[in-house]
Amino acid sequence: MKFALITGLVVGSLAGLGTSSLYRRNFDSNDYYVLHLDRSANPDHIASRLGLRNEGQLGELADHYIFRAPRTDHDVVRKEVQERRRRRSLGDADILDAVKSSHKQKLRAPMQKRTIPPPPRGFFPRQKRVDEADAGALKIQKSVMKSLGISDPIFNEQWHLFNTVQLGHDVNVTGVWLSGVTGKNATVAMVDDGLDMYSNDLKPNYYAFGSWDFNDNRAEPRPTLSDDRHGTRCAGEVSAAKNDVCGLGVAYDSKIAGIRILSKQISDADEAAAMNYDYQHNQIYSCSWGPPDDGRSMDAPGILIKRAMLNGVQKGRNGLGSVYVFASGNGAQSDDNCNFDGYTNSIYSITVGAIDRQGLHPYYSEKCSAQLVVTYSSGSGDAIHTTDVGENQCYSGHGGTSAAAPLAAGIFALALEVRPDLSWRDMQYIALESAVPVDLEAGEWQPTTIGKQYSHTFGYGKIDSYALVETAKTWKNVKPQAWYYSPWLHVKKEIPQGDQGLSVNFKVTEKMLKEANLMRLEHVTVTMNVEHTQRGDLSVDLISPDNVISHISATRKLDKSDQGYDDWTFMSVVHWGESGVGTWTIVIRDTQVNDQKGTFIDWHLKLWGESIDASKATLLPMPTDEDDTDHDVTTTATPTAITTSLSPHPDATNTAVTTSLPDDHPERPVKPSKTNSDSGPSATSTQSATTETTSSSWLPSFLPTFGVSSRTQAWIYGALGLIVTFCIGLGVWLWLVRRKRLRNNPRDSYEFEPLNVDESAGLGGGHEKGTKRRGGELYDAFAGGSDDEEFNDRDHNSLVSADSDDESAEEVPTAQQGSRLLGSQT
Repeated sequence: MKFALITGLVVGSLAGLGTSSLYRRNFDSNDYYVLHLDRSANPDHIASRLGLRNEGQLGELADHYIFRAPRTDHDVVRKEVQERRRRRSLGDADILDAVKSSHKQKLRAPMQKRTIPPPPRGFFPRQKRVDEADAGALKIQKSVMKSLGISDPIFNEQWHLFNTVQLGHDVNVTGVWLSGVTGKNATVAMVDDGLDMYSNDLKPNYYAFGSWDFNDNRAEPRPTLSDDRHGTRCAGEVSAAKNDVCGLGVAYDSKIAGIRILSKQISDADEAAAMNYDYQHNQIYSCSWGPPDDGRSMDAPGILIKRAMLNGVQKGRNGLGSVYVFASGNGAQSDDNCNFDGYTNSIYSITVGAIDRQGLHPYYSEKCSAQLVVTYSSGSGDAIHTTDVGENQCYSGHGGTSAAAPLAAGIFALALEVRPDLSWRDMQYIALESAVPVDLEAGEWQPTTIGKQYSHTFGYGKIDSYALVETAKTWKNVKPQAWYYSPWLHVKKEIPQGDQGLSVNFKVTEKMLKEANLMRLEHVTVTMNVEHTQRGDLSVDLISPDNVISHISATRKLDKSDQGYDDWTFMSVVHWGESGVGTWTIVIRDTQVNDQKGTFIDWHLKLWGESIDASKATLLPMPTDEDDTDHDVTTTATPTAITTSLSPHPDATNTAVTTSLPDDHPERPVKPSKTNSDSGPSATSTQSATTETTSSSWLPSFLPTFGVSSRTQAWIYGALGLIVTFCIGLGVWLWLVRRKRLRNNPRDSYEFEPLNVDESAGLGGGHEKGTKRRGGELYDAFAGGSDDEEFNDRDHNSLVSADSDDESAEEVPTAQQGSRLLGSQT
């Protein structure tokens, strides 16, 4: 019986795994490549062509395959693919044309767990609270325990589920349980350092089919290292069973899966596979980790992980989308901000911050405009009480935003029990719609367009389980996602220091959003390039047409990097529900007066939200490395730039001069080149800028103006002139070299005879000029050292004469044979 159970666990786990993960990785002796291929390509043929071994599809990422090769110091795949692309202009077909992208894998340190960090210097945490419980609350708690048959020994300590001391400071879940909603038929996957499936508190709800250990490549993600406790503690918050062990999970009848990625070095490929693992059954992925919360790091997931998350929201749960829940981060004491973390500021994530048992902001929980909601964790002298590794082990010190994220994930599981048809975006809607503002005196709350309050410290407020489930019951599913991309907008202006800011504007029209099929906003992202010698001095505000302000970037005293913002994308949920029509303003400040200088180079705006017409909605294409790095010039007018005070009044945005996007804007933005942004921001209106680029020209009427300014026309025609001059000079030089070679080589003074009789007619026959040209072509074609010849000889071992009428039937000799043939001809 035991053998059958173990076999079932193993086979079940393999059911959710892509074939690539069945192979154990050995990075000491092998290199691994992920290739994105055309759908029609045969990966085995690609492997044969490149001398690799095909190890199967990468998880659930369609058309992405893992290949293995003996270890080398260079990227053999990239070299071959780039060589092929260089020769593609020759017109012949090659199987490598099916390779869309190649990614050599490297082991890297795992992401960091967001456990309770050390308090900042001078901080003295309160001792464990000894306040007496409210008598009325204790009576209600006993009644709930009796009604539900709760006998778990530490349930009385689980204040986050029912707080008998600070009344109302809990997740308000007991009423949900009493209504019969306990997480049935919902599954949460803990992406973490393992899960103790043999714990008596987790064993009843363990979901083996959705579990896998990507660190040790095995079916059971059981804790192995001494500090592999984090995932088990998080899992206990979600799915600890109702029994006589420890306490309860907030969704104690839900299923819990373990996906182990945080215990060893890992590749991007394995992390990507983890984020999609068994994504038809694993509904929610709880992620209590991220880049270092040190106030200096600025890190985002690699392209394969980004694709996996987009794949999850597009295809997970049969198209409803995987729900990704991320802890906001524990770096507040280091002035860190979750907008410098590419996981928490993803539009596909629900970013959850922490409050303590008194509803106060703890010293560690990061602020940012990407944070949607908060829920309870450690602070004010207490922490979360949950399950620990071991058959009957409990833990009373779990905390940090690590504890907030799984608590939220478990509450979302309750919503999926009553409404399994909720999409990933529906879940974000009901979370913010039902959130309850807290600490109104200190939270820096501001009203939003949809009548909500938003705080960069608390998001839209704390999660209320009862309100969220009730909202879910009657929620009308939103229409598919739509989006609008502005072009890249030139600025290239120095940022003033101190209490001055540089303000740039962009106007979005109703017509633009109608063409984009975008009805109302959800997420807003801004991608920026800023050069600065001390990045931590910078702060950036985004002000919407409705005068709602997002602090998308904040100063960080420990960030001394001179790298600035390099195509970095910030995200905001502050503008949820706005129309998006009107002037959007970026205000960037260099807050310190010192020797560190900076320049705002360029930016572009992306608006995401609900579509107008669901029938016209399309799926967002998979991201590429070039999405925000194309430096080609766009045919848009330069936006205006003005300086403004450090704390601008929102009404100031109504008076700024703006620049509008042309009606024929591209689907994806194209980044302007630095050489063409030298002119800097313009102080003219849209109308005058348009007039300059369309009517002012020094060219004769018969030459095209390309719809750009006179300066740009001069640049274009000057570049063309240089190219033509270079080509003429090169031609003259080659002609002189050829004449010198002909004079110095007696053999070359002979005129070549045609290769065959049939050719002679087409070449003019005998020793006419055409024949002489043909002889010269043959000499050039067979001379050693041709790059094209090397590629074809290597891959096909033969060449076909380009000018032969029956070239498909004749094998052309190699370079050495060709030289001998020419000698015999002469």
